[in-house]
Amino acid sequence: MNFPKQIQQLASDLNKKLADISFPAPVAYVYNAFDYAFNGYVAYTNKFAQGNKRVLLLGMNPGPWGMSQTGVPFGEIPSVREWMGLDANIGQPSPEHPKRPVQGFACNRSEVSGRRLWGFFAEHFGSPENFFKDHFVANYCPLAFLEDSARNLTPDKLPSTVSVQLEAACDWHLRELVRLLQPEWVVGVGGFAEKRARLALDGMDLQLGRILHPSPASPAANRDWSGTALKQLIEQGIWS
Repeated sequence: MNFPKQIQQLASDLNKKLADISFPAPVAYVYNAFDYAFNGYVAYTNKFAQGNKRVLLLGMNPGPWGMSQTGVPFGEIPSVREWMGLDANIGQPSPEHPKRPVQGFACNRSEVSGRRLWGFFAEHFGSPENFFKDHFVANYCPLAFLEDSARNLTPDKLPSTVSVQLEAACDWHLRELVRLLQPEWVVGVGGFAEKRARLALDGMDLQLGRILHPSPASPAANRDWSGTALKQLIEQGIWS
């Protein structure tokens, strides 16, 4: 079974579903990382999605300096380039907000959430091969939403009329990804991802968990996020 190709096909199929959705104000720009940054996602899945995984960690959607630049979930550039050993040609979203340019792997901004998450895994597993042997990281939604001001708008803040359509497409993608990877655990990185996983995967034979989101917008995450995440993973029985 060619796991990477099947995962990439699921992403392409999700894109077709998302293409039919129109996002009203306050959304002014939509960046689809599975479109212009798909080369990065292909490189990531080709290298690290070879086979079933015991733990699937699920984020929410791309951040402006992470997956929006690299196509890799939580894809902070030094982590992706130096720890994972990945590189790819990244295109541009259209239209592109002048205050949120996509420069791909040439971007010199660092996404704190990704730096914390991947740095935590690097500390505990050493090589990416050790981590990805039993783990995989995905995002619930591949779209980033920007207001006119360039402020990031998270999926939980979208109008309900459109969030229902978005969730139907992303729930489908998550279910298919889980059917393919057959994880024992799906772990939401943050409350939104955990909630969507519980709803989308209801009735499936797996266990659901949650760790604190590493976002610097969270006061709790700014107080020893890695220590908190480690404690949560051990207490839930995800890690021993």
